Amino acid sequence: MSRSDRSAPSDVTGITIGTDMIRLGQFLKLGGAVDSGADVKELLADGDVTVNGEPETRRGRQLHRGDLVTFHGVTVRVD
Repeated sequence: MSRSDRSAPSDVTGITIGTDMIRLGQFLKLGGAVDSGADVKELLADGDVTVNGEPETRRGRQLHRGDLVTFHGVTVRVD
């Protein structure tokens, strides 16, 4: 599925990034989901994060504008 084919629920918040790409761990910290890299590892190990509806365990996963990240039942769009 391409990024343009994904439709986000209307209650999704967008977080603007200043570059074309951001790594998942950085994005989770930017969005306030975690405070540190250690917290990112724990969150991902618990299986609580999905990217575009698929479970993700790699904190280095590259995210691009339009990607949807869900954690703790909250979905956030990379803007």
